[in-house]
Amino acid sequence: MNRASHAHQPPSFSQTVRLVAVREILARIRSKAFLVSTAILMIAAVAAVVVGGILSANPNIPEVAVVGDAIQVVEQTDALKVVPADSVAEAEELVRDGTVDAAVVPSASAESPMGITVIGLDSAPRDVLRALSVSPEVSLLEPSEQNPALVYLVALAFGLVFFMSAITFGTTIAQSVVEEKQTRVVEILMSAISVRALLAGKVTGNTVMAFAQIVAIAVLVSIAMAAMNQQNLLADVGVSIIWFVIFFVFGFVLLASLFAATASMVSRQEDVGSATAPVMVLVMLPYILVLLFNDNPTVLAIMSYIPFSAPVGMPMRLFLGTAEWWEPFLSLVILLATTALVILFGSRIYANSLLRMGARVPFREALRG
Repeated sequence: MNRASHAHQPPSFSQTVRLVAVREILARIRSKAFLVSTAILMIAAVAAVVVGGILSANPNIPEVAVVGDAIQVVEQTDALKVVPADSVAEAEELVRDGTVDAAVVPSASAESPMGITVIGLDSAPRDVLRALSVSPEVSLLEPSEQNPALVYLVALAFGLVFFMSAITFGTTIAQSVVEEKQTRVVEILMSAISVRALLAGKVTGNTVMAFAQIVAIAVLVSIAMAAMNQQNLLADVGVSIIWFVIFFVFGFVLLASLFAATASMVSRQEDVGSATAPVMVLVMLPYILVLLFNDNPTVLAIMSYIPFSAPVGMPMRLFLGTAEWWEPFLSLVILLATTALVILFGSRIYANSLLRMGARVPFREALRG
């Protein structure tokens, strides 16, 4: 009798969550659209590193035709490529046919401070003038430790990866919820498992896939940097990437719960966009803010403590070196607490709305049950 009852014992909550999570993972793996989008994202990430390495290894150095004693002035800059010319007329001809960007010849005027004249084609060759100009000594009160262009690229990378992954898997969860509801499959599922187990399985399965995608991108980018001899950049970005992965996992759980909860309030695929629009805004804001204010320490500090933008804001501050050692831990605690609250309210909305068909369920009604 005991053996029979034990054999027919229903699966536990954790077992049910695992079964649903595996089902979600297998569905993503079998999706050609998901595989293609993941491959494109990985190729784009590696291509960005490779192109950046090539450009940094082969900078665009202006070429100038140099006549006579002017070569002594040009060689002092170490920023121009010298093309010797026997005469001013030959140097001018090299400028006209596009062989060089400009010509540098001895000046006929005694008032020239450097004793040279720069000859351009149809406009002043600014790159050449900038290389030849004598700049005064500059003292910075708060010198930046990072190249502004590099800061922008890192901000773009963090913001874009977070945005793309959250949108891809978030919309997948929302569409899956409405599809099961519209086809009445959810009614069959509810006869075998609990609503909360279904929600937990969906969030867990998609979180695992999103985490695997982020880790794969991080590994490929690290390998590409090492192959392009960008070890110094890898050392600077490495810690930020690790924290980005950690923050992304919990930030995605928060967003995934919201996607599932808001999608459960509607019964048609046509209404998914309007239902999940507020969550879309929460996903887009960090991406927009980090691109606009990547050099603003105040905005980044605020972003690093707001749960929805912390996965982007805090790694950026760690990369810039403006965050104290304890700040990422405090931000992570705030994110975990917020995620727990969102899961609590999200699961309530999900449970109260999942079996209701027809018109969109009002938010207050979904929350009350």
